[in-house]
Amino acid sequence: MDFLSNLALGFSVALTPFNLMMAVAGVTIGILIGALPGVGPPSGVAMLLPLTFGMDPTSGIIMLAALYAGTMYGGTITAVLINTPGESASVVTCLDGYQMALKGQAGKALGIAAIGSFIAGTVGVVLLMLVSPALAKWSLAFGPPETFALMLLGLTTVTLLTGEDALKGYISMALGLMLAMVGFDIIAGAPRYGFGVPELMDGIDFLPVAIGLFGLGEVLVGAEASGKAQMVTGRIRLREILPGLADLARSKWAIVRGTVLGFAVGVLPGAGPTVASFLSYTVEKRVSKRPQDFGKGAIEGVAAPESANNAAATAAMVPMLTLGIPGSATTAIMLGGLMMWGLRPGPMLFEKNPEFVWGLIASQYIANVMLLVLSTLFIPLFVRALRIPYSILMPLIIVFCVTGAYSLKNSLFDVGTMLVFGVAGYFMKKLGYSPAALVLALVLGPLAERALRQSLILSDAGLAIFFTRPIAATLTVAALIAMAVPAYRGLQAALRRRKA
Repeated sequence: MDFLSNLALGFSVALTPFNLMMAVAGVTIGILIGALPGVGPPSGVAMLLPLTFGMDPTSGIIMLAALYAGTMYGGTITAVLINTPGESASVVTCLDGYQMALKGQAGKALGIAAIGSFIAGTVGVVLLMLVSPALAKWSLAFGPPETFALMLLGLTTVTLLTGEDALKGYISMALGLMLAMVGFDIIAGAPRYGFGVPELMDGIDFLPVAIGLFGLGEVLVGAEASGKAQMVTGRIRLREILPGLADLARSKWAIVRGTVLGFAVGVLPGAGPTVASFLSYTVEKRVSKRPQDFGKGAIEGVAAPESANNAAATAAMVPMLTLGIPGSATTAIMLGGLMMWGLRPGPMLFEKNPEFVWGLIASQYIANVMLLVLSTLFIPLFVRALRIPYSILMPLIIVFCVTGAYSLKNSLFDVGTMLVFGVAGYFMKKLGYSPAALVLALVLGPLAERALRQSLILSDAGLAIFFTRPIAATLTVAALIAMAVPAYRGLQAALRRRKA
């Protein structure tokens, strides 16, 4: 009964007119911010945080949490329509979402993303209510060895992001890891591979690289194919472009798996929606009966990562509320807001400020419903943008790419980085290398290096620490198997060719 009474208290707080207006405003602004390349959830929350200081803390956190949910979907819009991820968690959506748009199925891609986001977000809120203390305690079991093993597993599944050539996938991954090492040594603090360039001392930022590889690189490939046809023709009606029953049936288990995996990864401090979306995509391709369709417009390739990143965004609030440990960059900014409002996160937050906690939880249900309604109603408007001839759309995409790269830190150096990787993305696509594998390594590289160095500092037995702890050992063995399988298949193929 305590649970039901707490939930009733939460809805009584969330359904007040002002808090309801804050949820609507947060979702709407979040969708718009998420659709702008380079302006992701952390930037959006940071920009709106000062506006909430004059509000009641409950109203402020409701607006910020709704904005967080909106940006998770907003990044999908440009990822599907122009192959430019609005934020980092939408990078993997480009792989199949843009291919669906090329086939005139942009509405279906955006629709399944909205449905998957709604289901994952709602399930995530239920889990947030029911199992926050237990999940927070479990997340503490993930020390540096377990974190490195998880990152290693993510890196070794990189071949699932590529075609049949595993070697090119690993070469792309190695290049990403090399780029991830640029900047100050995270343990010793010594500069490395900066070559005296001050802007490189902080490392190579992820978003300019992603925008260049996926956005500008695709523009260069498209410009080479002169006279490109429009993607969408005919009338655009809501019932004609939304996913049908067959699409929903094909995507249902992808949404379920993405939701579960996304929440499990998101509750780990520091993992976040980006890691969850990449891992869910690789898992979905591994279990699919049609893995050859991935990267060519498989609807499951949109449903799984979009479900995962929304579930992970909700899960990131678990360690923030129960332990005071931010689960992602965005919740780290929210945690700063809590401190400024005079609220101390931790187990006592549920006891001393039940209106705040349960009002936030109840508002997430409302935000998810609003996100589904708004995103579905706007799909025809989004798809209509694809009527624009490619000769006009191409310079608009370039403007988006330049603006997104510049807005990250108001730096022309980031624009130059984006241009360099735009050219690199063109050649990678032409030569069959994987931009997605490079981006994955650039995202996971710093996390994996930090966890590896910390593990070796803790260990008296060197690398044996990864095999003496149960969770780390399980993940490490799975990673080794993931590396061995493509090598074994390549050896078999070479032997068959020799016999032939």
